[in-house]
Amino acid sequence: MPPQPPSTSGINDHTHRDSSSHAPSHRNEQPLITTRSDAGRNDSSRSDPSRSDSSRSDAARVSANALTTQHEGASESEFFSPIPRGYQRGFHKYVVVLGTVMSGLGKGIFSSSLAKMLKDKGLVVAPIKMEGYLNIDSGLLNPYRHGEVFVLEDGTECDMDLGTYERLLDQNLSAQNFTTSGRIFKEIIERERRGEYLGRDVQMIPHVTGEVKRKLRDLAVRGDGRRPADVVFVEVGGTVGDYENGFYIEALRELAFEEGPNSVCFVALTYIIEPPALGEQKSKAAQLGIKRLMEAGVQPHVIACRASNPCSDKILQKIAMFSNVPLRRVFSLHDRESIYMIPEELRQDGIDREILSLLNLHDRTDTSQEDEHREQWKQFVRRLTIPRTRNVTIGVMGKYSDLRDAYASIDKTLEHCSALLGCKVEARWLDTTATTDANVAKQLEGVDAVIVPGGFGMRGVDGKIAVVRYCRENSIPYLGICLGFQVAVIEFARNVLRLDAASSTEFDSQTFKTPYPVISELPEQKKIEGLGGTMRLGGQDVNITPGSLAQFLYQGRTVVRERFRHRYEVDPEFIPQLEAAGLIFSGRHPTRPIMQVLELPRPGSVIHRTPVELLSAEGSADPTLGHPVVAHPFFIGAQFHPELTSRPLRPQPFFAGLVAAALMKKYASSLDLADPSNADVRRWVMTASVSTSATLSGTPRTPRSTVQRA
Repeated sequence: MPPQPPSTSGINDHTHRDSSSHAPSHRNEQPLITTRSDAGRNDSSRSDPSRSDSSRSDAARVSANALTTQHEGASESEFFSPIPRGYQRGFHKYVVVLGTVMSGLGKGIFSSSLAKMLKDKGLVVAPIKMEGYLNIDSGLLNPYRHGEVFVLEDGTECDMDLGTYERLLDQNLSAQNFTTSGRIFKEIIERERRGEYLGRDVQMIPHVTGEVKRKLRDLAVRGDGRRPADVVFVEVGGTVGDYENGFYIEALRELAFEEGPNSVCFVALTYIIEPPALGEQKSKAAQLGIKRLMEAGVQPHVIACRASNPCSDKILQKIAMFSNVPLRRVFSLHDRESIYMIPEELRQDGIDREILSLLNLHDRTDTSQEDEHREQWKQFVRRLTIPRTRNVTIGVMGKYSDLRDAYASIDKTLEHCSALLGCKVEARWLDTTATTDANVAKQLEGVDAVIVPGGFGMRGVDGKIAVVRYCRENSIPYLGICLGFQVAVIEFARNVLRLDAASSTEFDSQTFKTPYPVISELPEQKKIEGLGGTMRLGGQDVNITPGSLAQFLYQGRTVVRERFRHRYEVDPEFIPQLEAAGLIFSGRHPTRPIMQVLELPRPGSVIHRTPVELLSAEGSADPTLGHPVVAHPFFIGAQFHPELTSRPLRPQPFFAGLVAAALMKKYASSLDLADPSNADVRRWVMTASVSTSATLSGTPRTPRSTVQRA
């Protein structure tokens, strides 16, 4: 078993530590301090056995005088390097991943693959993505410019790479795992306004770089939320040489100097071009990119070469020669069939052994745990890559469909379901901007199931509503996510309740306001709109109706936790009327009248209606009462984003159900659910007639609706 991490109850002082010690000694607890007195030690005192203990002590004292311990913000010191309480110098290690040549090389995929390999060995890992842009977070970024906005459990809106880390590590992250230049500058300005720098002129160096080091050390102490980190993985956004990330690289250079040898491993991800006109790989761009990194004072320890095809020995040798990196630490990172193949193939190349050696971590690994996790992962990859006889086509009807990264989590969740259900899932990305009732049938020709994902704004909404109606009326399996949930409510109100002008207040304009706002902000949200607090973000509990399709997919659970990112809700005034017409709200907020999952009853289901009298303005009984309800084999919507919680070994249930429904639709005549070989599909198919309730037991009813039918 790996050794236990040292106690985090104290804090390092800055006395000299014998270099032969494998773990830091306990220090006296003291106020937050700023610099490491031994950061400037002469490394020769550690490596030269001929030097006496007294000589080493003298050298340490000289260094201590040079880097005098100061309280945070002290004006008499030029150094600023905060150390949080509980930080154990020598225990926490760092792996820094930097990109050269160009952006978009897949630093997040590579870094998360490295982190997975070390986590499988029993180490505690904590990743962080450090972005150079000035936005405080990713919440307002256009998906066309920056891809998907990923939402963490605590509500942080961040870069899509955080989704890659969560999926590969099977680990929930938080705000401490993500930062931007804007957030760092904001925190520094706030500290300055509070007088925390004690009159100092606040500068890029040491204060901005010091704030970066503070964040990294804070994360090291927090670790995975339960234990301090053995290894912090630092991914620096952008490309070496960019103005906006230069201070990150300088901060990391300082961090490596202060932490000492065998504490920080720099990994350079570069790109080997292969111009079609030449027909051979060229390494010059990679050489110059690595040279730019070395000019910043950073010597890489490991180099990974991105390429379309495996890098030749000649290319790897050139990179090693021009970068001062041993050939055994230069690796080919060429294209694979799936990103989930990368961890095992990098492990076979030996990159994990090299990093463990560089950081002196071999004695912390757990071989038996690694073997178990490797076997589980290899089984998943085998299921993902073996030839499959069945295939389904899922139409993803979005408004950013030209850029797949805008729906990265949906794409990966479908891949997880592909391995689970033993079928090939092809996603057909379709833009709904030009979709109408007249052409929707042609657009959805050959599609076995449909996903309508989230989004903001009016563009493409009418097309989404047309898609919902076609799926509902033609029994095409449907999954609506966030906005896809809302447009399903709007479509049902328009075409089943015949409220022709039903819509969302989000789409109101100066010239038109819907008379039937079936989707709107809740009253308590409207009151705080001026404070900018109307977005519901992050993980929240959802109560699931017993006997519903949602409960079946969640394996009988009645309370689940999912992640939200939206502002508008189903207006409570319309809920009784929608339910009476057959729409089932099978997921609700635990205490408030917020609808979070909807579904249509399955054919043959018995719907126990709520005994509520819905009266029109004329006082007559609502004609929908007593009429046959609208039935569908698989029609479900979620106000939350189910794709954000899917993991490779645990696909999200709504997606698994959708793909299974698509298989049933396409292979109904040949797919025998009684066959043991189809057990994985059978698990996700709700075959028996199930009595469902349109009302969650114990949920307070909303007031009687007085909305007039159009």
